[in-house]
Amino acid sequence: MPSLSDVLKSLADLAPLELAEEWDNVGLLVGRTGESVERVMTCLTLTPDVAEEAIAEQIDMIVSHHPLMFRPRQTITFDSAEGALLIKLIQADIAVYSPHTAYDSAKEGINAQLAERLGLQNVVPIRPLAPDLGERSPQLAGLGSGRMGQLPEPLLLSELTKLVGERLPSDAGIQFVGDPEQSISKLAIACGSAAEFQGDARRQGADALITGEARFHACLEVRTHGPGLLISGHSATARPAC
Repeated sequence: MPSLSDVLKSLADLAPLELAEEWDNVGLLVGRTGESVERVMTCLTLTPDVAEEAIAEQIDMIVSHHPLMFRPRQTITFDSAEGALLIKLIQADIAVYSPHTAYDSAKEGINAQLAERLGLQNVVPIRPLAPDLGERSPQLAGLGSGRMGQLPEPLLLSELTKLVGERLPSDAGIQFVGDPEQSISKLAIACGSAAEFQGDARRQGADALITGEARFHACLEVRTHGPGLLISGHSATARPAC
């Protein structure tokens, strides 16, 4: 039976943690590396009901795309929902791992999968990794945050919105900022809450950026400076994580 260390190595091969954003909390969050692992659960977000299911099913490890303890905690007690969840998982000896933005940016990660779903060609990162990282680790060469590429043929922003709704279905529907008649050839993608990539996408000549959610002021900036912005819902863009 594989150990937790074996599973961690496989996960690191899939989504090298060096790809994670500096602000993120990734890797093994709960657990002992020497423990054996037979049953693994994946989820987008580790909620109390997911934890209860894992305990009931005698799961050894949860791989949750979104991390626990996203912000530093000074106490872990039953007085908070996250504290209670963590204590229950520790008592049940369930390990928790989160790849989050490392998997967003991995070679076969979420943004790469979204680019493939939309048929993008000549795909490159929106924010390439520093060259020295690629030199130190060939596994990271050519990678970085987000993805950007050419559509097979130009589409109006209104047509692209319809296509995204079909390829990345969202219960919330698709919102957009920009001129519906704008022609889109070069498209950028940054899953989750990543409207801050708009400046990078604009500087690299993208006509539009797709992300999961955006704040009001980010939408105002797009309206003033571009590029076009499509907002398809956080879960819709992150769902490939599972």
